[in-house]
Amino acid sequence: MGRSKSGLKQDLVGRALRLVQTEYSPELLKNVRQLYESRFPKTSGWLAARRPEGIPVAYSPLSSSPTATSQGADYLNGISKPIPTPAPEVKLVPLPFYQTLETLLPPTELIAQNNEKLQDSQCIFELTPNQADQIRNASELRPGIRSIQVVLRICYTDSIGVQEDQYPPNIAVKVNQSYCHVPGYYPSNKPGVEPRRPCRPVNITPWLHLSNVTNRVTITWGNFGKRYSVAVYLVRVFTAAELFSQLKLCSVESAERCRERIQDKLRFDPESEIATTGLRVSLICPLVKMRLGVPCRVLTCAHLQCFDAVFFLQMNEKKPTWTCPVCDKPAPFELLTIDGLLSEILKETSEDIEEIEYLTDGSWRPIRDDKEKDRERERSNTPEYPVVDICIPEANGHSPAHSSSSVTGKSGSGSGGPAGVTGGPAVPPAGGVVVDLTLDSSSEEEGGGAGGDSEDTEDSADSPAPKRGRYDYDKDLVTAY
Repeated sequence: MGRSKSGLKQDLVGRALRLVQTEYSPELLKNVRQLYESRFPKTSGWLAARRPEGIPVAYSPLSSSPTATSQGADYLNGISKPIPTPAPEVKLVPLPFYQTLETLLPPTELIAQNNEKLQDSQCIFELTPNQADQIRNASELRPGIRSIQVVLRICYTDSIGVQEDQYPPNIAVKVNQSYCHVPGYYPSNKPGVEPRRPCRPVNITPWLHLSNVTNRVTITWGNFGKRYSVAVYLVRVFTAAELFSQLKLCSVESAERCRERIQDKLRFDPESEIATTGLRVSLICPLVKMRLGVPCRVLTCAHLQCFDAVFFLQMNEKKPTWTCPVCDKPAPFELLTIDGLLSEILKETSEDIEEIEYLTDGSWRPIRDDKEKDRERERSNTPEYPVVDICIPEANGHSPAHSSSSVTGKSGSGSGGPAGVTGGPAVPPAGGVVVDLTLDSSSEEEGGGAGGDSEDTEDSADSPAPKRGRYDYDKDLVTAY
């Protein structure tokens, strides 16, 4: 009315709502009625025909009397004003490591105050003297961390089903003017996968006033179209060892029941073309690749393969995923059970057995014999080659060479010449001729006249060392075939 009719749709809708809520007048109702009848002419007549008798009509001749004004406030163009519905009740999923003792602040929706992307929402609560004493007297799980805590949980605002913890973007939590720690992102091992933040309860206990002073929590969050709710609880925190104790006490499947489950899986099905005579189960935990200590599985899983209960609880204490490591299906703590039959098998078998097979009658057998047969078969098929040791030095003082060359050098030195130098051509056993390639022509002539001096053994001991070739090391005789 007298303003610009162009602009963004969101701004126009906001202006229209503010106009109806703040500047209510009979003239405004008349204009709204005319606009509505011009756009929906049939709907107006249908409403008039369907309206029960006795219900006042808002677009009857308006008057400035209080009665007419009150009727116009209750009805707009024949349709009653919507009654504000209460906020949907949000239920958070129970967590195995947290036992809720008291609710300090029920789930409350975070309301955006403006169109900014970053919003600040505040909530306040007080601790009773009894609650403060519980926190003070609680035992310590580790230095600075108590077993009784005040935690803040955030989830989507949805009343359908139970909600898991979910952080809004750009979250920051300030408790009594001090920022508290919010779990960060875990890097991903897979290429191209963005880091994922584990959404878990935020411990705000160290920054609280343990008295009757009001505690103020300010939550900074990103407003990107999704609705979030926040709640504050007084909880007791459990460790992985305490959960394991509960599991051993309350959820152990007997060996007889496990045998019945195996027989059901291996029972002959006449409609099936394939008959299963056995099921193999590994005794190695798929989580840590070590021998199982306490075999555990999920009741809703179809497989018989187990994982180690202790390692599974410890990993979920650090990074809660609660998924089966065998089939990747949900594995909540309430559905975990310890396999009694596999526990007995682990006690009866030795450490070198890594796999067993369940049979149709519920019995089992180790698979160790099959592996040993495979190893023996591999050994029998491996060809045997003679081993030649080329690292033994020869008696003539030369470097190692072919065995036939060294033998030939010894046999050809019948004249007792120095260092095995022969006066004439020697014939090796294989029929080849021995040729010393390290000596030049002058040395060969000297070697030829050395035959007359071979009788004097005393002079041969004082004779100089054999002449070397152009290399720094001695060359041995090479057999030419």
